[in-house]
Amino acid sequence: MPQTPPTIADVARRAGVSKGLVSFALNDRPGVASETRSRILEAARELGWTPSLQARSLSTGRSFACGLVIGRSADVIAADPFFHSFIAGLEDEFAVSGQVLVLAVATPGRQEEATYRRLAADRRVDGVVLTDLRARDERVALVRELGLSAVTLGVPDVESPLSSVSVDDGAGIHAAVKHLVDLGHRRLTHIAGPDAMLHSRRRRQAFHAAASAAGVDGRSVETDFSAAQGAAATEAILSSADAPTAIVYSNDHMAVAGLGVAQRRGIAVPRDLSITGFDDTELGRYLHPALTSVTTDARAWGKVTARTLLDAIGGAEPVRLDLPASTLAMRDSTGPAPNDQSG
Repeated sequence: MPQTPPTIADVARRAGVSKGLVSFALNDRPGVASETRSRILEAARELGWTPSLQARSLSTGRSFACGLVIGRSADVIAADPFFHSFIAGLEDEFAVSGQVLVLAVATPGRQEEATYRRLAADRRVDGVVLTDLRARDERVALVRELGLSAVTLGVPDVESPLSSVSVDDGAGIHAAVKHLVDLGHRRLTHIAGPDAMLHSRRRRQAFHAAASAAGVDGRSVETDFSAAQGAAATEAILSSADAPTAIVYSNDHMAVAGLGVAQRRGIAVPRDLSITGFDDTELGRYLHPALTSVTTDARAWGKVTARTLLDAIGGAEPVRLDLPASTLAMRDSTGPAPNDQSG
């Protein structure tokens, strides 16, 4: 005989709460303690309980969908492991609470604004996640105008009524620079992302501050975060007369490309050149040499962001959450500076 599907009553018994509290938690309504909500969601996950989306939509007038509009090239997104892990974290939470993730890629500007307006006008989403915050980001005011709940990754540089979830990625860059200076490096270059993105700008600023504090030569090159531009920037700086002995990349994607460039030029890593990445993606740990990288838990970031967005949709007051600061995972792509290094 087929097994009877679990019910809300089963979830309530497993979590040790009332059916009413389960309903509040699963419908993202306020008044449920965070620990209790987590226990209820875990019980639902263990039992394999899934909600009736049609019934919930009819009874609440909500779409039970959340949007993620990414303003980058589709090619960059497809190749960047950060987004894969972050989206997996969102799905970890949304799947249990019966949410659907609506993903869209749009060019920043009019196309991006039109995408948000269409999502709101069609009532396709109840809330959105704002990634890659930009200087004086107009999306903060836009989602407020559209009546969409929203959470930002990082804190905007404009007044914002939205919840935010942040990681101090500057701490990881400082750690990378200190590690390289301790190894004797005196000529460092940072291959950064677009300066218009706040998190890229913060990483670049952290790099220059750390290099200045250590009294070493620190330069930076702007890219679009893609492997192609990371490789091109690496070619250019390694061809210069005063090439660095260490490169601090703003993501693992570019660091992997840079490692390939160095090896094709006959430059041994780390004997002749040290390399650090950012995000500590799984692939980097299996390279030869294994990649020294700044660690961030993108999947955990996605989970916390999803929970924070669901709370916002449920009417909770805005919060600013700071996740543990990034750290440095030291592996084989960094080593002592070449003997001819001066300083």
